[in-house]
Amino acid sequence: MITYLIRRMILAVLTLFVVTLIVYALIRHMPGTPLTMTENMDPSRKISAEDYKLMEKAYGLDKKWYVAYFYWLGNVARGDFAASFRERKPVTAVIGQRVGPTLLLSGLSIIITYVLSVPIGLYSTLRSGKFDERSSSVLLYVLYSLPTYVAALQLLAFFYVGLKGTDWQLKPGMVSDDYASLSAAGKLQDIATHLILPLVCFTYGSLAYYSRFVKANMEEAIRQDYIRTARAKGAGPIRVLVEHAFRNTLIPLVTLMGLTLPGILSGSIILEQIFSWPGMGSLFFEAITFRDYPVIMGLVMMFTVLTLLGQLLADVMYAMVDPRVTYS
Repeated sequence: MITYLIRRMILAVLTLFVVTLIVYALIRHMPGTPLTMTENMDPSRKISAEDYKLMEKAYGLDKKWYVAYFYWLGNVARGDFAASFRERKPVTAVIGQRVGPTLLLSGLSIIITYVLSVPIGLYSTLRSGKFDERSSSVLLYVLYSLPTYVAALQLLAFFYVGLKGTDWQLKPGMVSDDYASLSAAGKLQDIATHLILPLVCFTYGSLAYYSRFVKANMEEAIRQDYIRTARAKGAGPIRVLVEHAFRNTLIPLVTLMGLTLPGILSGSIILEQIFSWPGMGSLFFEAITFRDYPVIMGLVMMFTVLTLLGQLLADVMYAMVDPRVTYS
């Protein structure tokens, strides 16, 4: 296992290098720079040619992209992720401000998805072919097929516009305008109220997918010989389903669990923009819009590391779920 982990770490470092190099090349070749985007956003902030050259040098924009990349890489190796061009604050501080909202939203979504999808998948397998199972399967299929941004816009149109002025109105954003004046319980209730719509949109698609995924793997497992043997020994249907079949479907489920790690912090650019949720997705969109290279690179590096850790975690969990899986 140790030898395998060392090999995976070396491969992870090489992968991180290639990904960041490609992304840096792409963003440096995008039309516009942080300076030109600032002028476009605010025409009153006209930059003279002389000041433009000085600011290019200060931001490192006067260097070729590959030279600037290795400057950035050297600083990262020393723990310096530079400062945001737009906010004039360290990248780590800018990202740190947005982690909480995305972690709250994505974390709750993932917890709800796993807590509900496994029982739904097991129940659908147990009731396979029955009317209630067929009805739930159709509903899950519809939910999985419905684009989240369409659902988000419809929910906003109904709960924000249609119910405007009523006690049922749900507003975009994370908090209300009078949030600072609320009590501790009032603040918690205010955040929970604003969380409802984005949480629904974040959860329903993955819940439908995971439920169908569990059911599909369970239906394959219950056709195996060891299930027939367990039934022949007198094991009840629920015991066969949970103790025998479900345990042997954990490996593909563990794979998905490992791959969801980046999603906990990456957020969703579209949904966070629709609901004005101040998370990582919104930050990514803003950084690209303003060509904030240090923030873009900081986010890309974080998401890449999380993806690699998720894959490594899935491999380690394989061995925990199935003792037959060994690494050398």
